[in-house]
Amino acid sequence: MANSFSLDGKVALITGASYGIGFAIATAMAEAGATIVFNDIKQELVDKGLAAYKEKGIDAKGYVCDVTDEDAVNALVAQIEKEVGVIDILVNNAGIIKRIPMTEMSAKDFRQVIDVDLNAPFIVSKAVIPSMIKKGHGKIINICSMMSELGRETVSAYAAAKGGLKMLTRNICSEYGQYNIQCNGIGPGYIVTPQTAPLREIQPDGSKHPFDQFICAKTPANRWLQPEELGGPAVFLASEASNGVNGHILYVDGGILAYIGKQPG
Repeated sequence: MANSFSLDGKVALITGASYGIGFAIATAMAEAGATIVFNDIKQELVDKGLAAYKEKGIDAKGYVCDVTDEDAVNALVAQIEKEVGVIDILVNNAGIIKRIPMTEMSAKDFRQVIDVDLNAPFIVSKAVIPSMIKKGHGKIINICSMMSELGRETVSAYAAAKGGLKMLTRNICSEYGQYNIQCNGIGPGYIVTPQTAPLREIQPDGSKHPFDQFICAKTPANRWLQPEELGGPAVFLASEASNGVNGHILYVDGGILAYIGKQPG
């Protein structure tokens, strides 16, 4: 059974994995035996990621690439195949969020979020699928969100993109499952990352941020999750252990989606 979770000999591309969730997932996959390849949009971020992987003893390969640029993505995939090998595992992790009330949000900002969070996973998946078909197997993991299921104030673009990503996941499964390609999603709950740091800031009076209090009250685990807690689910979905799982969104949220919340006291 342990062998079915092994990623030995596999090449894994994790987009936007210089830090945060992507870095944690890549680290877990490296520990399971995968060769790690990642990209980021700036050289300074790639360099930061390479240094972090080296500190953990991981020989990762980093590239600069804008995942919303189809030509750049195609060139990246070709370069990886030449320098490292055919991509066995793709994790569409790169993403952004803009917390702006819908009526105050410009169409330009809305489109940018859709471009990074939904169009880019389409572009990168499209680029790797042909070689996966030729090789006879492939794993695609899309980093979805609880906002694939729920709405909340100020995240209209993000929720629209992540809801779309959930359905893109199911459609890749529908189109390419016959080629032994499994496409699944991970829906993180509220994770301790630089992106969520403003929501966890201690207030001037020493109290927790109101949103921090709200999330802990809504989570049966009564806490934010750590990025490392996504590693096990990611390795499972990348490994042969999940060959029968396709088109599924695995929510790693501490139980939020199962819980109606505490009764006001």
